[in-house]
Amino acid sequence: MNIQQAKQEILNTLRAYLQKDAQGEYCFPMVRQRPLLLMGPPGVGKTAVVEQAARETGIPLVAYTMTHHTRQSAVGLPKIAERDYCGLHFSVTEYTMSEIIGAVYEAMDRTGKREGILFLDEINCVSETLAPTMLQFLQNKTFGNHRLPEGWVIIAAGNPPEYNKSVRDFDIVTLDRIRNIPVEASVEAFLSYGTERKLHGAVLSYLALKPENFYHVSRDENSLRYVTARGWEDLSRLLQSYESLGFPVDEDLMGEFLNLEKTSRDFGDYYRLYAKYGRDYGVREILAGEADEALLADRQAMARAGDFTERFALVNLVLEQLRRYAAAYTGADARTVALHETLQTLFRQTAGAEDFLKSRRAALETKQQFRLEDADALSGQEQVLRTLERWCLEAKEAHRGEGTALEVFLKERFEEQLKDRKKEIIRTAGAIDRAIAFLSACFGDGQELTLLITGMTGCKELMAFIARHGSDSYLQLSGRLQCQKNEETLRQLCRQAQNRQ
Repeated sequence: MNIQQAKQEILNTLRAYLQKDAQGEYCFPMVRQRPLLLMGPPGVGKTAVVEQAARETGIPLVAYTMTHHTRQSAVGLPKIAERDYCGLHFSVTEYTMSEIIGAVYEAMDRTGKREGILFLDEINCVSETLAPTMLQFLQNKTFGNHRLPEGWVIIAAGNPPEYNKSVRDFDIVTLDRIRNIPVEASVEAFLSYGTERKLHGAVLSYLALKPENFYHVSRDENSLRYVTARGWEDLSRLLQSYESLGFPVDEDLMGEFLNLEKTSRDFGDYYRLYAKYGRDYGVREILAGEADEALLADRQAMARAGDFTERFALVNLVLEQLRRYAAAYTGADARTVALHETLQTLFRQTAGAEDFLKSRRAALETKQQFRLEDADALSGQEQVLRTLERWCLEAKEAHRGEGTALEVFLKERFEEQLKDRKKEIIRTAGAIDRAIAFLSACFGDGQELTLLITGMTGCKELMAFIARHGSDSYLQLSGRLQCQKNEETLRQLCRQAQNRQ
């Protein structure tokens, strides 16, 4: 199965294992809760989907890479205890708590949640001394004398032996106590994920154009060659960072992430073209409404004269810019809503603003440590908290830091925040209208517009914006293209009927 299907299986399993009856008891006995083992090639996103599943179910995640552990850290250290048995006194060996089990209890204390995920990565690459202990844990859910608390689900991940020389085979006793979930590389799943995570447009459009170059692992006598999903995502992030800083991007940089010369060279050529088209067309200026009529006419003529690759890249440049607008609006909207809710809570409570902010900071640090929410959500909460901390400091400096004066001051600042949100709505709506108008002028209702609509529809943030604020241009174009599709379907039916006569 692909990585998205594996994620859904994890979510289904969590709901099944953690379901409770009317008395609050788990419906699924812990002894029958087989650990999940995600087995697949490196870099396909096994760790990422476990983190996503934890966030979506709202439970803490404790993660360990098992290659970094010894038997002592997993089982605990021996200690001497005094015991009386049958009237006789003995010195016996006991073990301190496992570091891993201890981390689970810490997560429970810090989050106040009794359920969670214990994720053990590279499970089949443990050291020789730790291997028997890990097999015992998968079978019995205990490290030494310490059992995993009820309500915690074990998920493990590993690579098949063809990808890692350190892999150890599981015996039949262990295999019969786990759920083996094979995971395969899938470019479709990665493109869906990449769109949601706002990866670089050059990466997304290149892989849509050449999906066969998405994943590769091979070994010859001299070296190992590989291209993975992780490599594409990390390269995407670095390209975005380099571009924002104005750093040059060369082919050697591509090779640091895409360890296959043919692919790194091919993507390097495409990236240079993509960047060139971005400069030549000035998509940002067009969508911002900064291009005059003469410039628009020139760019439209240039687009009509372009080959397939140029047209494909242009549409993706437009989509990438639209996603940025939608992301900026979504961030501003989420911060505004969160600020409003937090301010309402602050105004209702009796403690001072300083104590309130300290408690919020501690709660946020707990979420960050145990990855209870995704990075974007945590970043947004961090921004909200910093904004409130700054506003409260400004109020204090203006001698309005307490009581009614503070409340009035914060409400004034919030009104300014609402104005910023309104600006993002106007900017995003205008960008959508200009994008559709520009590409329609370039290509009519050709396949490029179908690509645009498909890309817009696949962007959750754009669709959320349109659903909330509307877009006549989007709805009109969708309607025209759907009519064309229906007409073509009718023509095909007519041709089929004619051929049968």
